[in-house]
Amino acid sequence: MRIVVLGATGRMGGYLVPWLVEAGHQVITVSRGAEPLFRPHAAWKAVQHVSLDRAVEDAAGTLGARVRAMQPDVVIDNICYTLDSARHLVEALAGQVSHFLMCGTIWVHGPSSQVPTSEEQPRRPFGEYGIQKAAIEAYVLEQARRYGFPATVLHPGHIVGPGWAPLNPAGNFNLRVFRQLARGEELALPNLGLETVHHVHAEDVAQGFWLAMTQRSVALGESFHIVSPGALTLRGYAEAVAAWFGQPARLRFLPWDEWRKTVSEEDAQATWDHIAHSPHCSIRKAERLLGYHPRYTSLQAVYESVQWLIDHGKLEI
Repeated sequence: MRIVVLGATGRMGGYLVPWLVEAGHQVITVSRGAEPLFRPHAAWKAVQHVSLDRAVEDAAGTLGARVRAMQPDVVIDNICYTLDSARHLVEALAGQVSHFLMCGTIWVHGPSSQVPTSEEQPRRPFGEYGIQKAAIEAYVLEQARRYGFPATVLHPGHIVGPGWAPLNPAGNFNLRVFRQLARGEELALPNLGLETVHHVHAEDVAQGFWLAMTQRSVALGESFHIVSPGALTLRGYAEAVAAWFGQPARLRFLPWDEWRKTVSEEDAQATWDHIAHSPHCSIRKAERLLGYHPRYTSLQAVYESVQWLIDHGKLEI
């Protein structure tokens, strides 16, 4: 097939694009830069690359026409963040593509009322990102179920893998947290450390997209969580990281209003976004319909990422 991948050079694309090439598909990668950001692979030499800035194309109203002119059989959209952008692209591709796969997020759910959260639970998103992604999902699936647009939406968790900093046990991206745990230093966590985060390895996200594409008949008109087998509490996550380095986890727990004063405003905002969601999502639907079986647990995925950071001098222990 002729497959267009929007946002191809990012975290998930580093795994998916080589799989598509190796399976014999004609792949067109669309992004601002031509080189994969995190995972070099010889297969990238076999793709056709189109340099495109989505924000510019959206503003000009030309994205849909440009993608349609590539004559794709399948479009995989990793970088849609507004309802207007989604609507424009879907309208342009209606009647053109056999499958449209879109990357969502588990943050479409907002706070959970029952865990693990299933795809069928009502959406209660908050924050601009979650609200827009929930609106995009609702629109795309309505087009699929009412009008036959061949769409599937996949919702990853906190994507992790070699090449970038993972979401840490304090619910933000400051590498100092890993350093403190590795050195046996005291780490303060908000509240009782019982809020949850739900990671997924980038390779497992790619697996989800691959399975949805190759099992189109059961994927059309559906959304799927693509996460690790289980979420982590902040406390359990911190204890596991300390144990990797042979250290006890010296944890201190502070009420939110006190804890936020111990970190930067940027870190506090990131932590609040994550603990306010406290995601814990079910993968039973993806297992049952797609045969999705994540290769990595949350801790295995984070360990690989942390080890990469250490090996490449990004994290000094």
